[in-house]
Amino acid sequence: MKITAVTPYAVGEDRNFFFVVIETDEGIHGIGEGGITWQEPAMGAAVNSLAPLLVGEDPFRTEHLWQVMFRSGFFPANRLGASAISAIDIALWDIKAKALGVPLYQLLGGRVRDRVVCYPHVKATETIDLPDAARQAAEEGWKFIRLELPVAPGKGVLEPSAAVRACVEDFAAVREAVGDDIEITVDVHTRLDPPEAIRLCRELEPYRPYFVEDPLRMENFDSFRKLARHVHVPLAAGEQYATKWEFRQQIEEELIDYARIDVCIVGGITEALKVAGWCETHYIKLAPHNPLGPVSTAACLHLDLATSYFGVQELPRLPGNVLSDLFPVQVPYEAGHLLPPTEPGLGVEIDLDALSKYPPIDGGSCPRLRRADGSFTNW
Repeated sequence: MKITAVTPYAVGEDRNFFFVVIETDEGIHGIGEGGITWQEPAMGAAVNSLAPLLVGEDPFRTEHLWQVMFRSGFFPANRLGASAISAIDIALWDIKAKALGVPLYQLLGGRVRDRVVCYPHVKATETIDLPDAARQAAEEGWKFIRLELPVAPGKGVLEPSAAVRACVEDFAAVREAVGDDIEITVDVHTRLDPPEAIRLCRELEPYRPYFVEDPLRMENFDSFRKLARHVHVPLAAGEQYATKWEFRQQIEEELIDYARIDVCIVGGITEALKVAGWCETHYIKLAPHNPLGPVSTAACLHLDLATSYFGVQELPRLPGNVLSDLFPVQVPYEAGHLLPPTEPGLGVEIDLDALSKYPPIDGGSCPRLRRADGSFTNW
């Protein structure tokens, strides 16, 4: 079997998504997804630059092709390059499993669990407040829910002290609403500096968060040393990390408790497996990042099914509720859990004839936040 074509696609629904389809001379195709939202044109260019390295190659050689893609430009791929590699790598694994007639998890060591527990993004709306929204999620079967550090409504302003106070109040109200049997995570989204992050974590301790996610920016990994010395809540990080090398310090120094691997950024299935094995040696559980589309959800599911040291899976978009015409076959879901697919490969299929229904969203860019004084801050 040989690769005959590698084609990137940017599509839009409520946001833009980025996919890659790889074709072979035996008529088997694979689907992958890349993870740097708002950078779809750049990812597409990266995929097109890698395609000549792949055409004519054996798609079963995933490790070899990963090394070629990552290192062939002399300068190692990072972030955008790793996201392009991720999309290609996931598609290659999809081809391998389809060619062998088995669900992908069978090639990753086989299934170690019968279902994968997930969490939604729980938010207040105009018609329901946050505690009621959390209570409703629990009634629907979710065992985990996710909150976030709040932003001043309609203003695009985040003042750390006010946000910390509001977050603790929200968490306390939700804990009272859902009781002790529902696990609660909170995503800070890299919006705080160490003093405010330490304060938030300490004030959340009585309410028993499952983890506090991305309390700090990720550029200086040493900052987690300071944070970890001062707090006693589980910490999660990694959604922005490209490749195993960026996970190295936090794994080896045990500065995090949950690894937020993004399969569509870290380097695909090939690299995610290496990070997962490394995490297990330090008792760090996986909690894969998944804000994307049906292919990302499927790739995360197969990793989760085959990984012993697993915590929880992010799932803000239910299978079948996003890009349903483009992906008429998606992975199964039931009451807060993803279930093992039975189809060969990832368990998703793409209908390229439906592409015209999902044109990319022009001018889409990352939301922006500011401090009260007008200075820029992380979204």
